[in-house]
Amino acid sequence: MTTPGFHGWRVVAAAFAALFVVYSIQFSFGTFVDDVVADTGWSETRLQLIFAIYVFTYSALSAVTGAFTDRYGPRRVVATGAVLLTAGYVIWASAPNLWVAFLGLGVVAPLGMSASWVPCNATVVRWFVARRGTALAVATSGTSMANILAPPVAASLVQAYGWRTALTSFALTGGVIMLASSWWFRRDPESMGQHPDGLSQPPPQDVAGPGLEAGHAMRTATYWLILGMYALSFLVVFVPFVHSNQFAIDMGVSPVTAATVISSIGVGGLAGRLFVGPLSDRFGRKRLVAMAFALEAVAFIGIGISQGLTLLYPSAVVFGFSYGATVTLLPALVGDYFGRAHAGAIVGRIFGTAGALAAVGPYVAQLLVDSSGSYRFAFALSGIANAAAFLMATRLPQKRVAALRGQIVRDSSASIL
Repeated sequence: MTTPGFHGWRVVAAAFAALFVVYSIQFSFGTFVDDVVADTGWSETRLQLIFAIYVFTYSALSAVTGAFTDRYGPRRVVATGAVLLTAGYVIWASAPNLWVAFLGLGVVAPLGMSASWVPCNATVVRWFVARRGTALAVATSGTSMANILAPPVAASLVQAYGWRTALTSFALTGGVIMLASSWWFRRDPESMGQHPDGLSQPPPQDVAGPGLEAGHAMRTATYWLILGMYALSFLVVFVPFVHSNQFAIDMGVSPVTAATVISSIGVGGLAGRLFVGPLSDRFGRKRLVAMAFALEAVAFIGIGISQGLTLLYPSAVVFGFSYGATVTLLPALVGDYFGRAHAGAIVGRIFGTAGALAAVGPYVAQLLVDSSGSYRFAFALSGIANAAAFLMATRLPQKRVAALRGQIVRDSSASIL
């Protein structure tokens, strides 16, 4: 028997909306850089450094917002983040000098951004067990849709109205949507008298997981394997998002067309999330996350040896597919191995550490470009990092939370949508 009026899919829709708008702004960064430099004379390397500080800060703070989500609930966390994120980008858009730009992008905006990915996905983990991978796939596909739609729109707006107007428009629109989406978040199904997946009874304990606290989870080898493999992958994951646009321009591609390379990452990411997420509900996460890391390594090599769009486009799509799969599986892995009760704190700690390393990759890549005059070495190193992540993923213990999932899915299928 299932519970009518299950709120979980409303939470998924709210997470999708929030993630779509926040990543629309972030993934458009590369389309703004050239115009910002041309208009202001600011150093591109310094802008990349500010972006690195932004990524580091919001990732590190995700450990805090994840714990706050467990303690205070996601609604207040996401709503506060909407206000701060909007303020930070508006400050950057109106900045008269690089120091004010740093205040907006490097200080205020990451405070708001930290209230998005971890709080949204940790909340989805709490609402689902049997269909956790499917629910996370739908929620996180908002980031892939942002990849697809936002960069070309941003590039067109910049050409038509200038980077300041384009960035302000993105920030205000995104802030309003994120604030509105916060209304639909609830801490967990139990807070509304419901159960995960809309079941009329709570799921069995061996399926739901033990509900380890973050400190206890950190004493397990599994926690450190998950942290290690995502640290290696996240270290380089933003390199294509930040540099593929300029890489394509250097090969003679027009700026607007170059922006579609980032969009092609989004196309692959959307496919990876929607394909691998539901598949992991049936076959488990370990095998699929290992395959995704291996595929990501291959994609980086393909990008690095590209001589034009013929290879660059499919390599970007493959990178997006594998990246979309791995990030979708991260909160699902946490829920599977450590349970729902403290998912925010545990996902936050892993994302806060691994995600903070993502700040390093694009900046180091820029330094490599400055010294060598080519992006290819940076992409090759990125492929090696993901190959190492693949090896770590193969060491994860087998965890079949699907032991009783077949019965749960049959019971919930009638009313889950």
